[in-house]
Amino acid sequence: MNNSMWREIGSGEFFAALHGAARSAFRLELQPAYIEDYEQSLVDRWAVGEFQAPTVVPELADWFSRIGEQTGRGVQVARVRVQEDPPTPYQQFERWCDAWNVGAGETIRYMTRQRALDVGLLPTAGVNGDWWLIDDQQLIFIKHDPDGRRLQYLSTTDAATVSQAATWRDLAIRHSELSDARPAAA
Repeated sequence: MNNSMWREIGSGEFFAALHGAARSAFRLELQPAYIEDYEQSLVDRWAVGEFQAPTVVPELADWFSRIGEQTGRGVQVARVRVQEDPPTPYQQFERWCDAWNVGAGETIRYMTRQRALDVGLLPTAGVNGDWWLIDDQQLIFIKHDPDGRRLQYLSTTDAATVSQAATWRDLAIRHSELSDARPAAA
């Protein structure tokens, strides 16, 4: 990663860019687990069979609401989740949450890590982080520690870097499968 074309941004600027997308927002998700303090009790309860709608967590309810607003005005919001085979416990939790993401209008797709390696998506498309491609004009890299804690956001509008991310997005979509989740009941 050429550091001169990247600038660190805060979470406020990240969310403003994401929710300000005019046409599209795409995420490539690569971590085997994520650690977000706001959702940890929900994940822990899910792991022992206590299923509560993720909307009980204010941050997740806000996420679904914002994505629903975006997709309602025609923004395409999508992600490809690269997962282990079999999926990790956290990845199984993510799949369970798909019904709320899909209900908000987001398109969720999956591919195994081995498939991502086989088609050449990995390791080049992401190391130690995920990214969002916003309107094919801005790339926001999300760096994580080995446990899945978010460390920082890095942003670039460098045309070659953004174009490469669009190529990776297209490759990921072409070689992944659409989630079979149905929207959660309101």
